[in-house]
Amino acid sequence: MIMNKDFLMGFVSGTVVGAVGYRIYEQNQGQLSQLIQNNPMATTLQSLQPAPRQELALEDLIAQKERLEDLIAEKKISNS
Repeated sequence: MIMNKDFLMGFVSGTVVGAVGYRIYEQNQGQLSQLIQNNPMATTLQSLQPAPRQELALEDLIAQKERLEDLIAEKKISNS
């Protein structure tokens, strides 16, 4: 019986907190979207997108391959 009471209290509390959070989100949706649009991190993440295959030079690909092989070797050593 105690387990059911605890579960019910947790469920009700979670529902209330979720409803309040959603209401606050709705009230501040304009401010949040403006904050996201003006976020400098978003432009940083866009610059991290992979380059099209035509723009990659063979030397760059080989350097990336060697870097990945080094990372794989380090990971294997650390797991041993």
